[in-house]
Amino acid sequence: MTRERNGGPVDRTARRTSGDFVEALARGLDIVTCFGPTAVELTVSDVATRTGLARPTARRLLMTLETLGYVRSDDGVYSLTTRVLRLGTAGIAAQGLWDVARPHLAALVRRTNESSSMSQLDGSDIVYTARVPVAKIIALSVNIGTLFPAVATSMGHVLLSEHSASELDEVLATPSRSGIIPRVVPSRAALDTSFATVRDRGWALSDEALSVGIRSIAAPVRDTKGRITAAANVTVHAAETSIEKLTDEYLPHLLETTAAITAAWADRALLPVASADEDADVGSSVRSSDR
Repeated sequence: MTRERNGGPVDRTARRTSGDFVEALARGLDIVTCFGPTAVELTVSDVATRTGLARPTARRLLMTLETLGYVRSDDGVYSLTTRVLRLGTAGIAAQGLWDVARPHLAALVRRTNESSSMSQLDGSDIVYTARVPVAKIIALSVNIGTLFPAVATSMGHVLLSEHSASELDEVLATPSRSGIIPRVVPSRAALDTSFATVRDRGWALSDEALSVGIRSIAAPVRDTKGRITAAANVTVHAAETSIEKLTDEYLPHLLETTAAITAAWADRALLPVASADEDADVGSSVRSSDR
């Protein structure tokens, strides 16, 4: 059966294809992800409706999450706590994205005096995993973990450009969880043309497609196998910075930055990884020194 969750369908029948699938865990994650920018506070009935769960089930799951510290309640209204940030930042930290990207993005910002960010693909959205902002008037607030529809962003076009036609069909059929309605939603033909251009020249441009005043360029960050795994951008206000300045002056700096992050990421992959025993020894040493 297909139910609505956070504005998009949830097909629970697809979950039963594996005997190893844990439905209780999936339902708990459904609860967490049904909150969003346009649904900060929800009642039990709201959560049940958005997840397609029975009300008693939604209530038990919310109470469990409250006990664990992931949600709080106030007179029957639930909201997420900052503890849920651990779920996302743990993944980012595990990949070392922020540690690797931070100094390079900071150097790029010093050269351009414009904000720079890094993102990865999350369904049909991009999710911000690193950011170095500057104090500018901008139409949209952006933080680590912010979601935007990929089809309306330069980083999204970079991240989608290497997908096959069937992969794109699946991604584009996935409802956005960002809560943002883009100013411009390109047709599939326009997207295919854009992705081909990105593959050919190695970068993407978005000119006020997401929102009025937002103009950006983005370039890929690749893993050790040469696959696009993240994208970095330079974002400007359209009233202040022309497309010509963005592409002629800022783009070369962006391409240098993404190449440097890609190289640093490859170097990081070559570092030896401590074994579990070594980690335990380090932990024991730290605990002993704390006494």
